[in-house]
Amino acid sequence: MTRVFYTLAFYLLVPLMVLRLLWRSRQQPAYRQRLAERFGYIAARTDITRPCIWIHSVSVGETIAARPLVEHLLNTYPTHQLWITTTTPTGSDTVKRLYGTRVLHSYFPYDLPGAVQRMLQRMQPQLVLIMETEIWPNLYDACQQRQIPLLLLNARLSTRSFQRYRRLETLTRNTLRGIRWIGARSLQDADYFQQLGATPAQIATCGNLKFALKIPTELRNIAHSLKQQWGNRPVLVAASTHIGEDEQVLAVFARLQQQIPNALLILVPRHPERFDKVYQQCVETGLTTLRRSAATALTADTAVLLGDSMGEMLLWFAVADIAFIGGSLVPHGGHNPLEAAAFGVPVISGIHTHNFTDLFPALYASGGAVEITDTAALYTQCLTWLQQPSLRQQAGKMPPNFSPSNKVYSLVSCKPLPHCYRSLRHHRGMAHENPHRQNLLTG
Repeated sequence: MTRVFYTLAFYLLVPLMVLRLLWRSRQQPAYRQRLAERFGYIAARTDITRPCIWIHSVSVGETIAARPLVEHLLNTYPTHQLWITTTTPTGSDTVKRLYGTRVLHSYFPYDLPGAVQRMLQRMQPQLVLIMETEIWPNLYDACQQRQIPLLLLNARLSTRSFQRYRRLETLTRNTLRGIRWIGARSLQDADYFQQLGATPAQIATCGNLKFALKIPTELRNIAHSLKQQWGNRPVLVAASTHIGEDEQVLAVFARLQQQIPNALLILVPRHPERFDKVYQQCVETGLTTLRRSAATALTADTAVLLGDSMGEMLLWFAVADIAFIGGSLVPHGGHNPLEAAAFGVPVISGIHTHNFTDLFPALYASGGAVEITDTAALYTQCLTWLQQPSLRQQAGKMPPNFSPSNKVYSLVSCKPLPHCYRSLRHHRGMAHENPHRQNLLTG
């Protein structure tokens, strides 16, 4: 498929994409707001004399993962403007919560020639940083035409994504050639990108940016205080659950409560539009359920705390004794287990973890995570760890060869990022030049 046919197909799909947004807005009204931004109609930067870096992170997970990079850029280059785009309202909320007015923000444009050209003209970035796997032919071509360096960071490709892109071999190869540099998470990811058409000179294996997670001391103190308020009850966190998982987790927890009556389940659905429905599921099980959004203190009778808030996942892992990572009992591909592991919390997952093949196998091998095939196994593993603290604590001890401190994503050691930083420093004091034309990569 050529880019012309891709673009034509995209135009034909736009009405369906907009209808999908409107459909999702029935449960989450934010989806029908700021629609113009998705077509590149953003407010132009008022101070175009300041160099601008565009960072794209799809949703919550990518935005949180990018935080060490964003903070590094904000601290190192205070005269530059950072513009962060997201695709989802939850990602948008996360940007606002993490950075406030320190960054500019809008939704990511549809990959239509007019939309991306409008976005680039109004934003005028000197550098574009794309998080994880976002391959957009028209955007990448537009950046190449304007001589704007584009880097793909924390880049990953699951086997399924690799096979999908391979079906569009010509389009994918031409698109990848427009990327200045790809910072792959693993050797497997690097190999996939090379098979799809990227050259060895474009690729470096840098590890996973999510290993750079820093746990604030204040968060640990808050978690300790909460545990005391709750009477040091054993806590199971079911994180980022999807349709089809909540009822399974609730059934398992109901059985667990027969053996451990004071156990507490913190259930955190992945998508906010499902909060109400999952709450109803909790109530229908007969388990006393409290919504986090109710801002009401837990009582001894509370069996389930529904995590229907945003930005508190780290807090839930901080109070957890064990964690089930959702998206793995159903064929979604799993979610990031590192946040739980960073708190020394042993992890349980289903068999569907194909989006994180660089993380789960190593966690399984270290004993920090256990893979289960069904709810019977989930019940058995939860009961074992909750009844035997020594086994649970041993599983939560991350071995040295899996320690985040040994695998922190290098922000400055991987070429050509050092050239990027040197060029950014060079452009300090050059505000009179047209930033649209400045090339921030020299190698």
